[in-house]
Amino acid sequence: MIDFYTRNDIPCFGVAGNFTGHLEQAGEAIDFANVKTKEVNAPKAIFPTYIPSKNELSSEQSQTPAFLKKFPFSFNEIIFPAGEEKLQIEPECAIIFNAKYEDDKLVELSPLSFGASNDCSIRKPGAKKISEKKNWGACSKGFSQNQIKLDYFEKGCLLDNYRIASFLIRNEKLYDYGENSAVRDYSYIYTKLIDWMLEKFNGQKNEGPAEDIHSYLIEAGCPSQIMVSIGATRYSSWGESNFLQNGDKALVLLYPESKYSPEEIKELAAKEDFSDPEISALIQSVIL
Repeated sequence: MIDFYTRNDIPCFGVAGNFTGHLEQAGEAIDFANVKTKEVNAPKAIFPTYIPSKNELSSEQSQTPAFLKKFPFSFNEIIFPAGEEKLQIEPECAIIFNAKYEDDKLVELSPLSFGASNDCSIRKPGAKKISEKKNWGACSKGFSQNQIKLDYFEKGCLLDNYRIASFLIRNEKLYDYGENSAVRDYSYIYTKLIDWMLEKFNGQKNEGPAEDIHSYLIEAGCPSQIMVSIGATRYSSWGESNFLQNGDKALVLLYPESKYSPEEIKELAAKEDFSDPEISALIQSVIL
């Protein structure tokens, strides 16, 4: 299994709008009002969260914004960005893919592993790009250390049996933060998602909230692995209106529904008991 936290050389991305209703809850649907998609429920864009530097380029030479070169992931902390107030968990399934290129074109993504991800976001009206809300330095986001091997990425694969749950612990009380959701219920998943991602990685333009991510991949040296958080679930009514505070604990869990009910997972979350290797758990303490 890839040691994500030792290597720090895997570029990371997220998918915007892959769960119907999330963008509206997050107050971000207006950002994509002019983005045209082939289908009503199609995701809106791929955005970068981390781009490792292959070659040292000056700021004038580099296509990649300097802030994206700072590794933002932590498996146990979220450090609150200075001057900001509205921070939310974004509970997701993240997948590490092997990447194959022909010349500079990305032509194939094959899965290696998956895990729980917190694509933590600042609710920041007026931000020009999605990435400006995502990477504010160290401990901006989260990816579970327990990544689970994934042999293939199509209907019938291991992910068909997995659900995403998220909670927040505040003053020793557990709250549902996101809706308990099946991975298979993403708007785009499996082959359809891969085809869409390849199209975006190669052809997405620097327009509106989106960025030319192909130029970032080239600057990163056409990396052999890529991590993608494939979309945030909808919030519970409590999660939609409650932002992170100092001392909170943010929990994102990927678990097999054939083994645990939502009630049983909530009981494990209350005890922070995730010894089962079939559960990919991410627990982060919020620090001002």
